[in-house]
Amino acid sequence: MEQLEALFYEKYAEPIDEICALKGDGSDRKIYRLKNHRRSVIGVIGQNHGENAAFLSFSRHFRKFGLRVPEIYIDDLEKGVYLEEDLGDCTFIDWMSLIRHKEGFSERIVSMYQKIIAQLPHFQIRAGRSIDFSYCYQHSEFGHESMMWDLHYFKHRFLDVFYKGMIDEGALERDFQTLIEHLTEEKRIYFLYRDFQSRNVMIISDIPHFIDYQSGRRGALQYDLASILYDAKANIPQEIRTKLVDFYLDQVQDIKKVDRDRFKHYFYGFVFMRVMQAFGAYGYLSQVKGKKHFLKSVPHAIKNVEILAEQDTILDDMPALKTVFQNLILDKSLRAI
Repeated sequence: MEQLEALFYEKYAEPIDEICALKGDGSDRKIYRLKNHRRSVIGVIGQNHGENAAFLSFSRHFRKFGLRVPEIYIDDLEKGVYLEEDLGDCTFIDWMSLIRHKEGFSERIVSMYQKIIAQLPHFQIRAGRSIDFSYCYQHSEFGHESMMWDLHYFKHRFLDVFYKGMIDEGALERDFQTLIEHLTEEKRIYFLYRDFQSRNVMIISDIPHFIDYQSGRRGALQYDLASILYDAKANIPQEIRTKLVDFYLDQVQDIKKVDRDRFKHYFYGFVFMRVMQAFGAYGYLSQVKGKKHFLKSVPHAIKNVEILAEQDTILDDMPALKTVFQNLILDKSLRAI
């Protein structure tokens, strides 16, 4: 806290009147709002040097391309502190929930999804062409190693804790390999935001702004779209998801010609991959970090699995994983959390 106050004074030569702690969702960073009568900024304390360096580097890079990410005002990377632009408190999921309560899944919500998705190719392709991937601090690429990490995360953090059926470990491992072999056929040459979801989009005067891309890495285009469209708590109607996939592909074509059929061929495989990563995160954050509210997303995630099983035949090539998902769908206790 003293370091944040010193950084604020170094930048503005002004004292702070008020410091308010903000929740960081799944992050281990400590986040504060620092205010006086002239300004409000966000102060961050992070113990992970690589995470801090990635966020600062990526933020400055994205702003060069006119993307709406927080401006970095000042940082002391060695001490793990920095000040950034205050984008308010209204996340996209909060904004959407208020409207949905009054109007249902209305055209206003669809229009906002379009605004958000229209920006995604600019992160992935336009800014991604020249981003410095050496700052990736977890995995440099969403390839075999990174994918297997996510699948084992799903296995150990969710299935081992919540799954009630028997699992053929060897068969499940073979299915994981099958899925990875399928997905790694796709090109991994773009910036993959990694956590492109409704809690990481801030809405200011009906304009989306973007945060929490520090876990980004090189990857395929489909993963980020899967993340935003199959964000569990958002619970988007499936017919709207299908239309938004086509909307995204229309936006991409303005920047780079992409084979639409090839994109869709791999899309649902990436959705399954993202859903499994999310299950793992819900288990880890609720059981290890004590953030029990993340369990509220589990029924929505299971509903996504049920929808996915109807949309694509990819699970036919992965019988052990298919059985696991079928049992999750039938588990009334998980769906009642």
